[in-house]
Amino acid sequence: MASALLSASLFHPSKNGDGGLCMRNFRSSVYGKVPSNPSSIRKEAAHLGGRLVINSALGRRATKRETVIPDPDYRIPIVLLGLAGGLAYTNNLLPAAPAGLLGLLLLFQTTRVRFVFDDEALEVKIGEQLQESGENVFVGGKNRWKYSTFVNWELWWPNFPILVYFKETQTKPEGQVHFFPVIFNGKQLYDVMVERAGPSKTSGPKQS
Repeated sequence: MASALLSASLFHPSKNGDGGLCMRNFRSSVYGKVPSNPSSIRKEAAHLGGRLVINSALGRRATKRETVIPDPDYRIPIVLLGLAGGLAYTNNLLPAAPAGLLGLLLLFQTTRVRFVFDDEALEVKIGEQLQESGENVFVGGKNRWKYSTFVNWELWWPNFPILVYFKETQTKPEGQVHFFPVIFNGKQLYDVMVERAGPSKTSGPKQS
């Protein structure tokens, strides 16, 4: 309070209108006495408080959320490759071939594809150097979608997540659906999706 009063007194004009400083108020605030013009001090303090509120709000808006990159998870490709091996062992070569190929593809993708959650959008990037992934081969456009355009998202199944789905209106106004295999840490993926895109409509957490 003493510092606020000191600031208000230093910059409050004197009554004689000569533009000088009101040293009487300055002395009163220094020695802890009641200022000679309390109403003026209150006005200055209120004005100063308003500036502090504005600066505080601006500071909050300027603060960015940290970038989150979920860790890779190799469980799905390992399960598929194990299934393909079991089928091949029992001479079920026809189903073993697609399971094995899909497992190899997902194994390769797990080593290179990254979901990058920055302050305003989810972006798909490539490799440890996080290189640009180029245009989406299925629907076109950059593989970057703002959270504000997300209509809904789901994670199937939370205990052993297989697919993540989301629908956004950035690619086209009526909404574009995306499916990705969960080749990332499912818990990290779920938590950051809840934080950045809001709760899922069916898989929770439920809004109160």
